[in-house]
Amino acid sequence: MTRSRPKKPPFVAIAGNIGAGKTTFTKLLSERFGWEPRYERVVENPYLADFYKDMRKWAFHSQIFFLTHRFRDLLDIQRRERPCVQDRTIYEDAEIFARNLYEQGHMDERDFSTYHALYTTIVGSLPPPDLIVYLRASPWTLLSRIRTRGREFERQIDREYLLQLHTAYEKWVRKASQQYPLMVVETDTFDVYRDEEWREKIFEEIARRVGLAIN
Repeated sequence: MTRSRPKKPPFVAIAGNIGAGKTTFTKLLSERFGWEPRYERVVENPYLADFYKDMRKWAFHSQIFFLTHRFRDLLDIQRRERPCVQDRTIYEDAEIFARNLYEQGHMDERDFSTYHALYTTIVGSLPPPDLIVYLRASPWTLLSRIRTRGREFERQIDREYLLQLHTAYEKWVRKASQQYPLMVVETDTFDVYRDEEWREKIFEEIARRVGLAIN
């Protein structure tokens, strides 16, 4: 008689453009259900301030930093005994940010090819999330939120860059929805902190989709 493997705890990943509210959403979702949060290491990235000043010079370095730390988090998530929620997916690193930098001429073909080969090797060795939650917001909403939170290194971000990323996200979401369980959440007219009733409905739907009972 063969023993069935114990079911692993759910793993939910939060996707979305810069300023979409991923970190806040991750924090509140983890608090609501007692899940373990994994936050993006934006402030820790030693290349990011230089990147926004000179994207072509620092694009490869910055993307390698994010990819490395995302991989470490994913390996650790696989060992955890409780549900986890991650702020940004590893897919976005390559399919949105790195690809956009390459297409806009900020990363040359040699660097992008090396980066993407590493990314595909990593992704091929890991199971996907049980659910990806995409927080959709317009570039104008994103720009407003970025200005409001006032991170010094984000002052160089302009609407054109956010529009490029938004277009890339919409293209990726259409493709990703055919490959992974994916849920789209419209955030232009909602505040995840203040709109408690809306937030609770979204959180309950997330729990339902990954098969967890709601307390």
